[in-house]
Parts: sequence; C-alpha cells; structure tokens
Amino acid sequence: MSDKLLIVDFGSQYTQLIARRVRELNVYCEIHPFNKLAEVAVSSFKGIILSGSPCSVLDVNAPDIAVDLLGDLPVLGVCYGAQLLAHKMGGTVAKSAHREYGRASLNYVNHQSDLLKDIGDQSTVWMSHGDTIISLPSVFEQIASTQNVPIAAFKWTGRHIYGIQFHPEVTHSIQGKELLKNFVVSICGTDQRWTADAFAEATIKKLSTELGEDKVVLGLSGGVDSTVAAMLIHKAIGKNLYCIFVDNGLLRKNEFDQVLSSYQGMGLNVKGVDAKRLFYTALEGLEEPEAKRKAIGKVFIDVFEAESKKITGVRWLGQGTIYPDVIESVSVNGTSVTIKSHHNVGGLPAKMNLKVVEPLNTLFKDEVRNVGKTLNISTEILGRHPFPGPGLGIRILGEITPEKVEILQEVDHVFIQGLKEAGLYDQVWQAGAMLLPVQSVGVMGDERTYESVVALRAVSSIDGMTADWCHLPYEFLGMISNKIINSVKGINRVVYDISSKPPATIEWE
Repeated sequence: MSDKLLIVDFGSQYTQLIARRVRELNVYCEIHPFNKLAEVAVSSFKGIILSGSPCSVLDVNAPDIAVDLLGDLPVLGVCYGAQLLAHKMGGTVAKSAHREYGRASLNYVNHQSDLLKDIGDQSTVWMSHGDTIISLPSVFEQIASTQNVPIAAFKWTGRHIYGIQFHPEVTHSIQGKELLKNFVVSICGTDQRWTADAFAEATIKKLSTELGEDKVVLGLSGGVDSTVAAMLIHKAIGKNLYCIFVDNGLLRKNEFDQVLSSYQGMGLNVKGVDAKRLFYTALEGLEEPEAKRKAIGKVFIDVFEAESKKITGVRWLGQGTIYPDVIESVSVNGTSVTIKSHHNVGGLPAKMNLKVVEPLNTLFKDEVRNVGKTLNISTEILGRHPFPGPGLGIRILGEITPEKVEILQEVDHVFIQGLKEAGLYDQVWQAGAMLLPVQSVGVMGDERTYESVVALRAVSSIDGMTADWCHLPYEFLGMISNKIINSVKGINRVVYDISSKPPATIEWE
C-alpha cells in the first residue's frame, strides 16, 4: 500500500480540489469530515491538510477539532484551517475590514522555510476569506505576507505545522502546486506511488481474493464508470461477472446496439434487455421532473431484478460508484444522505440480499479514465461525455412520448456528430439537446409552420460540480442549427444555452 495523506473537511467548496491536487502528485489521500476525526486512524497517514470553510472561527458553533487528535504528524492548515490553528493556540483572528477575494501577490517570503522552497517573492496567490489572523501565538512565526495580509503564512516553531491564508489548490495560485508538493512530498515524505497502473494491479488482486468464486451482477450504462468497474471485476473473476445493459427507450440514437457491440469486443459477458415499452408505459401522463425520475428508477429496478434472478447463485452487486459520490453521501454536519439513485440502484442490494462491490469508490473521474487506459479500454468509451442515468427522460421537458424521443434522438445525433466532425467534441465536457414544451411560428418555403424548439447545451467542467458554457464558434452553431431544422421533422427553431452552473444546472430537469 502506498503512503497516504489525510484531508480534514470543514465544509469548503475547495476540499475535493485539494484532494485532486494531492492525487496529481501520485499520492493517495482521503477526505474525512472534521466531526468524524476521532473515528479515523490518524497515525496511519503521513500528514494532514486542514481545509477551508464557509464558517468563521468566531462563530459560536464553528467547526472545531482537538489539536491533540493530529498527533505528531505534519499539518498544513488552509485558510479556515490556518485560522483555526492560530485561534486555538492563543492567536487573534478578527473580521476583515473588507472580505478579501481574488488574486494577491506575496511581498515577503521566508525562503528558509521548507514549505515555501522555490516560491517566488511576488508569487500570485488566491485569497478567499472574511476573517484575518491579526496576531500569532508565541510558538508560531510568520513566513509570508501580502500587502493586505501581514500573516499570509506561518509555521509552528520546531514542528512541521504550517498555516496559509490563501488557497494553493486553485490554479489562480500560480505556484500552488509547488507549495503543495513541498508539503506533501518533502515535508511529509510520501513515496508518490499512487498511479493508475498500481491501482489497477492492486484492485484486481484484492477483488480476486474478496470475490473468490462468487458471482457478481452489474448494470452497465455505456459510460466510463460502469465500464471501468466491469473490466476490473472481469479481470479478477472472469466469467463469474454477469453484466446487464437495459434499453430504457431513452438512450441516444443507435446507442443500445453500438454499446452492446463494443462490450462484446471487450470480452465482457453482457446481456442486452429491450425494455422500452415498459418505460414508456410507466411515463405516460407524467410531466413533473421528479415523478419522471422515480418512474424511470422503479422500472429499471424491476427489470434489473427480474433479469438478475435468472442467474443462479449471484451474491454481489457491482457498482461504478466513484469518490465524489462517497464524499457527498456524508455531510460535514454528520448527517448521512443517500448516494444518488443511479449509483445505489434505489435500494436494490438490500432488496435482493446482495453484497455491494465498488472498485472505483476511491477514485475521481479523471483517475477512472486513467485506470481505463491501463486496462486498454477504447478511447471512444473513455472519452465519452457523461450521460444522465434517466437519459433523454430529463432532456424532454414535460410528458415523454416515443415520438418526442425519436425527435430528440435525431437532434442530439446531429449535434454530437457535428462536434466530432468539427474537432470540438474533446474540448467539451458534456453536450446534449433539450426538447422544450414550446412551439413557435416559422416559415419553410412558402408555408407557415408551428413546430417545436430545441435548446443545445455544451459545457466545460472538471467534475460536473461547477460548469461554464462553452463558447462554440458562431459559424459552427449556425451550421448545426441549419442542419437540425432542415433534417429533423418537427423542429423549426434552435437556441443555445449560455447559462453556467451555478446558478443553472447542466441538465434542464
């Protein structure tokens, strides 16, 4: 097992980003809520990073930890984490005269500090805080400052405990990666052996031991997560993995046949189930988004359970759950919430009395893709845009009918193929089309039309938690709009969604 780092989460929006940056250094790390720290085997880690927080250390119910829980390990407090260390040890933290948010430049750097080795005197850093450390306890020493923040970084004299007021994990901090490397690698002494190859090898070995001769059933979606999970399990237990791919009638054009074909070429034992009519029947008359989601989920469970029961002796349910799903299932307030329904399959494991195997539940999305590369999974699958579990069901606003699905499949096909042909597909994180419950007047030839409107959506993102709309070339959008209107019967108007997440979401429902 490679060395690992502990990240204590105080509820910051950047906590997952800290973990991603540590993983980029080929060092394994885990995120644990601050109020669960007493349950963590802290001594098994090589070092600790304390995250930021939307809270103030001056709040009555501010997130808190006992310093003695940190043991003798190296510690790096980031923003709130730094303020908490200073506050608990007798320093002074006060409300800033003005909330400091944005870029700042270091105007003093102690280059003798291990943490700030090779950090430039005028290095740009990213600030995001409403409190400021006014004075340090006697055991701390200042090691960096900016024009507005005299104590931008500090060190506990004689110990490897540090605090920084800025955020090294965001790319706006120009030398943030170097600072994190100084802490994670040099100060903590980690071995940097957390790689995709090492993960795949260790996971296959672990799965082989854990599953033995047991049978596993897994629902494939055609996406990256379920495919990589299936291949890891397949390499561990071979023919004892049974995969089920359900056609819910809400897939993209020709997707069912194409995905089945690609899986057969990978040697996976996959059964395709055409259940379109069952889904369409359950969706009749439903317009409210959550009602549609629940109907789709219920039918999937019924179909999956029925197919699974045809396989004798199944003891495990394989799932493509990834690390963000696990993190988001436990809040920093200690209240557990349910992992998204398409990951835990709506309680199916308990209903079928199955144990769950989740080989990817320690990985981020980009790490899943890297593991997929080591398993020689095709770039067509690994580079595929994310696609929602309910499929086109949440891209058709209002009631779903087979006729509307066919229209949207054609529109989506024109858009996605257009992106690929223009060399834009890989520059987009996710793209798709929405069929709106709106009709508008148009003119085709000499005839007046009154037909439907579609909205095209393309976003850039790292993990889907935040996203920005893609600035696709006007010429491309004009060409795609013209092609959709001319080739898809029932559409006479195309619009482009320029909303970011937040405040909007990537999908419309």
